[in-house]
Amino acid sequence: MPVQLGSVKVANGNEVAVVVDPDRGWVLAAGLGFAGDALSVLARASLTELAEAAASAGWRDPADVEFVAPYRHPRKLWGIGLNYLEHAGDLSENVPTEPASFMKGDHTIIGPGDPIPVPSQSHRTTAEAELGLVIGRECYQVEEDEALDYVYGVVPVLDQTAEDILERNPRFLTRSKNFPGFFSFGPTIVGLDAVLAHWGSLEAVEVSTVLNGAVHRSNTVANMAFSPAFLISFHSKVMPLYPGDIISTGTPGAAHITPGDTAECRIPALGTLTNPVTAGR
Repeated sequence: MPVQLGSVKVANGNEVAVVVDPDRGWVLAAGLGFAGDALSVLARASLTELAEAAASAGWRDPADVEFVAPYRHPRKLWGIGLNYLEHAGDLSENVPTEPASFMKGDHTIIGPGDPIPVPSQSHRTTAEAELGLVIGRECYQVEEDEALDYVYGVVPVLDQTAEDILERNPRFLTRSKNFPGFFSFGPTIVGLDAVLAHWGSLEAVEVSTVLNGAVHRSNTVANMAFSPAFLISFHSKVMPLYPGDIISTGTPGAAHITPGDTAECRIPALGTLTNPVTAGR
């Protein structure tokens, strides 16, 4: 029984970790003996262990709850720029010879349904659908052929950029990527086994940036310049990766967003992440 890990908002407004079975519903992780938020749960139990604990659980209807960001405070959020060959061409950029990575603060995190506020400093903000890799255990100095063993699961991501700020000077990358609401992820973290069962390989996974219901751009993981395994290995040789750290692997295409729009990341077998766009400060 493949399960997923996420969080929901309960009646008192708190956000609590849940184990999700797409066919049966959800159950509180705390009710299975795994107290704490989803970040602490994933550090202590694999999805296989959660599935075993939930084998005889009383499942609840997912329509009865609001899914939120799986967790709010990972130690690190890595982003990767220009990782799809076609997207680099859109921006008249060359694909770099090494990953063009950057980091984001956890203040940027939002979840499904939360608004993406377009900052008043930016006149051209973009939303970018991406495949997120969630690290499951401490990962340092690992080789590419073992890197995926450290992945807890994968998750849809919407990564935002104040593109006009970035275009003024590439050294403004950190500022352009770190406004509140500029990193959405969810609704759940899905195990690699479930993804491979649907797609056959990680390379076949298709990621789509969707704006107002229309697909803006789609591409497959096979067309990344740097594979998920390479990205994990590469960054593990820069600094340790810890449970819950996320590597957002790059977008097939960035969509210009304005208040009133709806942005989506669609990845079949992972679900759809949807966020409305509003005017920020």
